[in-house]
Amino acid sequence: MNNLTARLARAARRLGDAVSRRLVNKLILLFTSIIILVVASLTVISYKIIEKESVDHSIASNTNNLMLVNQNFEKYFAEIEQLSLPQIRYDEIISAINRESVDYASRIYLENYLRTLYYSRSDLERIYLYLIDENKYLYISRENYNVPVRAGIDKTIPNQEWYKQAMESDKNRSIQSLVFPAQTGYDLNSDGSYLAYHRVLRSLADRKPRAVLSFYFNDKAKNEIIRDIPFNKGEHLMFLSADNVPFHLDDKEFYRQIGAGGFFRNLDGSRDRFTWKYGDEPYLVVYNVSEADGWKLVKPIPYSEIYKTARTTRRIGILIGLGFLALSVVLVTLTSNAITRPLKKLSKQMSRFSTGTFDAEAEVKGRDEIAYLSKHFNLMVKRTNELINERYKMKLVEKNAILKALEAEINPHFLYNALQAISTKALKNGQEEITEMVDALALTLRYCISGKDIVHAKDELKHIERYLVLQKARFGSRLQVVYEFDESLMDLAIPKLSIQSLVENSIKHALEKVSSSITIVIGIRLEPAYAVISVKDNGPGIPPDKLKAILQSFRAEWEDREGDSIGLRNLDSRLKLIFGDEAGLEIDTDETGTEMRMRIPRGGSHNHV
Repeated sequence: MNNLTARLARAARRLGDAVSRRLVNKLILLFTSIIILVVASLTVISYKIIEKESVDHSIASNTNNLMLVNQNFEKYFAEIEQLSLPQIRYDEIISAINRESVDYASRIYLENYLRTLYYSRSDLERIYLYLIDENKYLYISRENYNVPVRAGIDKTIPNQEWYKQAMESDKNRSIQSLVFPAQTGYDLNSDGSYLAYHRVLRSLADRKPRAVLSFYFNDKAKNEIIRDIPFNKGEHLMFLSADNVPFHLDDKEFYRQIGAGGFFRNLDGSRDRFTWKYGDEPYLVVYNVSEADGWKLVKPIPYSEIYKTARTTRRIGILIGLGFLALSVVLVTLTSNAITRPLKKLSKQMSRFSTGTFDAEAEVKGRDEIAYLSKHFNLMVKRTNELINERYKMKLVEKNAILKALEAEINPHFLYNALQAISTKALKNGQEEITEMVDALALTLRYCISGKDIVHAKDELKHIERYLVLQKARFGSRLQVVYEFDESLMDLAIPKLSIQSLVENSIKHALEKVSSSITIVIGIRLEPAYAVISVKDNGPGIPPDKLKAILQSFRAEWEDREGDSIGLRNLDSRLKLIFGDEAGLEIDTDETGTEMRMRIPRGGSHNHV
């Protein structure tokens, strides 16, 4: 596995080298990448737009469709309710119900009434008239092309759930679903029925229930209404009561599964859609709730079907994009070769020139940038031939420069050696104070001419001690120095002579301005993101206009820098050059003193902290 990975890596590097070796390949790669980016972006954007439009269209069309179909269901149930009410013959029917057991004419009247109801609709399977006081019922159904009215006795009807709901209802009715097997109390086969509508008939005189009229409907009329709902592969449709009891299901197992997952809690009417996940398939669920009785038409639609049009469009777009890409690559290749051909010729002449053929000249055609390069290459060749003749003169100048550089190096060393000689002479004559000052000056000079630009904090502090020996000889007890640092910070990398620049500034702006004693505090500390080297004094501070000029000079260009604060400006520039733009010099001053801080980012290439 590792060998295969290594071979693939080497092959990728060789391919990259082959592509980057020639300018024409780079141009082809560049323009092809741009074209791919544009085509891919347009394909993605168009797909997202079509995807959103598909969802919006599906939501709008299905919402309107479900609303219209639900209105038809409301009309359907209104017709059933009108059918169940005796209307103008109510008194006659109640009277016939009360006298059915003693009056044969009343029995015939009720049978004719049931036949009239049965023949009024083609979707009626059976009609039952339950006489409450007699625990008896009359019913009518189709039997082998004959429609007889039969009678039966059952004392358990009042124990049925639908009966109790009808009696308790303020509308004197109950609607029973037969989608799943249910108890009816009647001796009937409910396989051909999906709905039972029960109407309580009460006496107008005392409002006591006298009978219950039960209609059992097949799904003929229901299917005619549902046929108006477009139905595609993977979609589902449910017609539910306000209590989420099903009266139409295309998939009973789907209904059971989503019911166990809390699906029906989302059908609260506060919105007309939501997203539901069934297995691994996300669904957009669109539903409508009727205003009258809260009937719900629910249609879960797989997102895969909604996005089908968008995916087809995306595939077409990709094919068109690939064709456009192939054509573009051909055009880009031809154009890139035409552009780089003059450069190739110029490169060949430059190669000849690099091998020592100093009479190589490039052909100049046109007035574009390549012609400009060719023209100036020819001028360079001509100039080179002229410069070859001056080579010996340049060698003489080089020798003179080397001699002057040696002289510049000898002079500081001569001064250092002379100071050492003076120190030895003073020591022999018992002038120990002079010896200490001369030694400090000599070591200071030696530290200054050392070639290092970055030193450790401990070396810089040793230099400061020698430097302060000379300054104390000048100012005496007026100069007090306090050190505040941790020994663990002694290996911190800082610019050479950086602390000296800050101490010199304190002496100049504090000690030289007053006649009293001045205390200078030199500290090194760590902050979360920076190492901070500070020099603080208790002098009179820097005047505001002077401080403003110093801070402004930190942002000035090199050629614009002037004045008497060049040391601080140079230190700020050195910090940024060595440690990056986050490093720099900060100055805080007021009438109680001045504090200058060097801030060095932690973890830099020159910093161990």
